[in-house]
Amino acid sequence: MYFLGFDIGSSSVKVSLVNAESGNCTASAFYPKQEMPIIAKQIGWAEQEPEEWWKNLKMALAEVLNTAQINVKEISAIGISYQMHGLVCVDKNKNVLRPAIIWCDSRAATIGDSAFNAMGKDHCLSHFLNSPGNFTASKLRWIKENEPETYEKIHKIMLPGDYIAMKLSGKVQTTISGLSEGILWDFKQCEPAQSLLDHYGIDYSLLADIVPTFGNQCKISEQAAKELGLHTNITISYRAGDQPNNALSLNVLNPGEIATTAGTSGVVYGVTDEIKYDPLSRVNTFAHVNYTKEQNRLGVLLCINGTGIMNSWIHKNICSTTTYDEMNRMAETVSIGSDGLSVLPFGNGAERVLQNKNVNASVVGLSLTKHTTSHLIRATHEGIAFSFHYGMEIMKTIGINPSVIRAGKANMFLSPIFRSTLASISGATIELYNTDGSVGAARGAGIGLGFYTNAEEAFASLQKIAVIEPDVENSTAYQDAYKRWSEAINLRL
Repeated sequence: MYFLGFDIGSSSVKVSLVNAESGNCTASAFYPKQEMPIIAKQIGWAEQEPEEWWKNLKMALAEVLNTAQINVKEISAIGISYQMHGLVCVDKNKNVLRPAIIWCDSRAATIGDSAFNAMGKDHCLSHFLNSPGNFTASKLRWIKENEPETYEKIHKIMLPGDYIAMKLSGKVQTTISGLSEGILWDFKQCEPAQSLLDHYGIDYSLLADIVPTFGNQCKISEQAAKELGLHTNITISYRAGDQPNNALSLNVLNPGEIATTAGTSGVVYGVTDEIKYDPLSRVNTFAHVNYTKEQNRLGVLLCINGTGIMNSWIHKNICSTTTYDEMNRMAETVSIGSDGLSVLPFGNGAERVLQNKNVNASVVGLSLTKHTTSHLIRATHEGIAFSFHYGMEIMKTIGINPSVIRAGKANMFLSPIFRSTLASISGATIELYNTDGSVGAARGAGIGLGFYTNAEEAFASLQKIAVIEPDVENSTAYQDAYKRWSEAINLRL
């Protein structure tokens, strides 16, 4: 028996095939091989065509099936991980009405701030655990205000993962965890956020039907099975946003456990069983994958838009003939603190951690006679780590104080400088594991199908492959570099 995991990112779509009995990944592929384009018609906007996700999923799946050479009738379930906070709008025929407004789009920030002030801080934080901010509900209100003709045609709204599930099954569904990430779930009433819908003038009927995060959500349709080269007896049994799913992938399900990613954006995600929220909504609280009305499991999420994308920008525009591995080695030739050079990586739209301000990326302290490309690379990796620490200091104020951080060995965690800087400046030990979002989604599908009796069984094959301890000997050098970096960001706030 096998399970498929689909991870719908903003850079690519990754597909993994996991052997149910061993828990090991049989084959994996991503598409496109270059990053997916993001449409930015105005500064601060970010959109993608949902059909592109589907096309890339088909290409990645075809590569996986070609590599694995298995009988597709052995595939029993599908799990879906997806980029959070997006908005897909479809009409009655399930046709997409406009490009999806994705997670890093900041056009609705002022709408959310206005709702927060009008509805009241106490109401929003006690019911939604967040400001409406720049999340899915506020993006829908933006469409209502600015594209009324499109809004009138909307039959249902979905998150990116819900759209993929619709393409697979023909059914429009979502989860409580998904609604919570759009600020469309009322934790106090344990129902969709009617008060926010009323404030925005949005009809409840636009929401998709709610299904459990784990369980028999729907079956793949005959049309999708034919299009994908699969069969119709495959159950979609799990779906979650990329950060709750990343936590699941690392078996982070219980209070006090911490998961981290550092891809296009950077995230620290801590699980709690207590109602915790930041009064300024710089970090956000959502329903975790194992949240139920009976079991309170919440994920406190720190998200920094401009992390790996800053490293990618350096690669594309300054080091285009150099591999990422070579960039990492170049960075190691420079001492801690990059000889006074600091990089602020906040160049990917409004930053929640900076109270939805868009301060753009900056290079600070550049000497044209001293600094080299290697300095710039190291300063970028340090700056990304410093942005994590900046947010983690905010998380501490609401009781999330990580001493051990789990992550997959991928993206920025492939950089020794980033890893060492993050561990040393935060004082937390970093544990790296052999997993990613698509593998985690496949294992989640196994849990939802009931093949695994619990998460411990599903993740029995999860292997710890590296441990990075704080560099105590050079603590002062890291602290000095962080102080200089934090002074530079504070001048821009």
